[in-house]
Amino acid sequence: MTEPVGTSGLVCNEPLLWERSHPGRRAFSLPRRDVPEAPLPEGLVGDVPDLPELSELDVVRHFTRLSQWNVGVDTVMYPLGSCTMKYNPKLHDRLAGLAGLADAHPLLPARFAQGALQLLWELEAYLAEITGMDAVSLQPAAGAQGEFTGLMLIEAYHRKQGQRRTRIIVPDTAHGTNPASASRCGFHPVTVRSNARGELTPDAVAAVMDEEVAGIMLTNPNTLGLFEEHIRTIAAVVHAKGGQVYCDGANLNALMGVVRLGDIGVDVMHVNLHKTFSTPHGGGGPGAGPVCVKRHLEPFLPVPRVVRDGPADNPFRLDQQRPDSIGKVHAFYGNFGVLVRAYAYIRSMGAEGLKRASQLAVLNANYLKESLRDVLHLPYDRPCMHECVFTDRQQRAHKVTTLDMAKRLIDLGFHPPTVYFPLVVNGALMIEPTETESKDTLDAFVAAVRQLAAEAETDPETLLRAPEKPVATRLDEVTAARRPRLRG
Repeated sequence: MTEPVGTSGLVCNEPLLWERSHPGRRAFSLPRRDVPEAPLPEGLVGDVPDLPELSELDVVRHFTRLSQWNVGVDTVMYPLGSCTMKYNPKLHDRLAGLAGLADAHPLLPARFAQGALQLLWELEAYLAEITGMDAVSLQPAAGAQGEFTGLMLIEAYHRKQGQRRTRIIVPDTAHGTNPASASRCGFHPVTVRSNARGELTPDAVAAVMDEEVAGIMLTNPNTLGLFEEHIRTIAAVVHAKGGQVYCDGANLNALMGVVRLGDIGVDVMHVNLHKTFSTPHGGGGPGAGPVCVKRHLEPFLPVPRVVRDGPADNPFRLDQQRPDSIGKVHAFYGNFGVLVRAYAYIRSMGAEGLKRASQLAVLNANYLKESLRDVLHLPYDRPCMHECVFTDRQQRAHKVTTLDMAKRLIDLGFHPPTVYFPLVVNGALMIEPTETESKDTLDAFVAAVRQLAAEAETDPETLLRAPEKPVATRLDEVTAARRPRLRG
């Protein structure tokens, strides 16, 4: 492909509905009234609501045009690092929408919900096998809540031992929600810096590890897209002082079927089903962040727990009698539709398919790393996992920044990657292609990045003006932050 992916087309100006409104227009005809007209009670009389008056065609065209402004993984590549915005099979949406699952009331007695309970019970078993853990709770609704739940389990475990530990070790390459979750759970986060290779060392952990530390929060692969190679030794250092090892599993898309974190020292971890296991996400949800634990933390998991101890015709039930449980962390049992999609993904992929997905995610990221290393600065020159991190060091000489390059990618037909994260890299540009992108798409992305890198040298003004093709062009971000317009 020699031309950019992005092209210009018919872009319609779309004013607010109130600006299109004309008195007397109606998009819907109410049925004839069959009761006598009566005035509202005095306490309910007030100003007439300011609602736009539009025809049906006005309404249809307005929302259709707005929908055409949307960009999603169904239209373009989403190379968002640490987000795993991959294509997910539509079959799994269809399965999650089956009436027997989608319409099941959460208060159904167990005898009328055996299929749903079996699905949850088996999904827990699959996630335990994939992660190398012993027990799972599917309740947490997202990764951050999974983190918080994991830390609550650690706190409950230490309390059961008669200990009150106050600190949590958080590496500088952990996800940004980790220190917030630790603080929210009553712990003081202790930051530990990574070394020049972008990894955590056992010596750095040993220097701050003592009997006041409840545990460590690792992200593996970390936010630099690198595998923490010393995790076994680090876990031994933490365990020697009675601490627990928590792993942020948001990046499991690089490891499933290849590494079982429970086998290399992790005591508790969360898994983002909405990243790794076939649920579209973004824009606030829905998501699911199940927590997987080793056996010694199982008694503290949230209730209810699905157990299988009944007769053959009614084997599953919800068990509320867990005296050491931290209690509920989500209404009912979790975001059930997300859990159905994850179950369908695991069953359809199988063990070899999951492993293959991880291998392709890693292959694609390394392909991009090697294809762009001569035009973008590579701060950590070593094999990456599912994502790679570049910087704008070479472009800054031409007064072009990471943000300018991200904006220019929009004109060239690609959603921008993650920018300015992780924070330990100045001017970071984090790219995650995921396993679902073909070599053709990756090559088109490489061509676009190489084009903007060339423009940064020969025509930097093009990047400073970008984007010019979308409906909304370059925004005044400083004014937006200082004087936000909160009303239409």
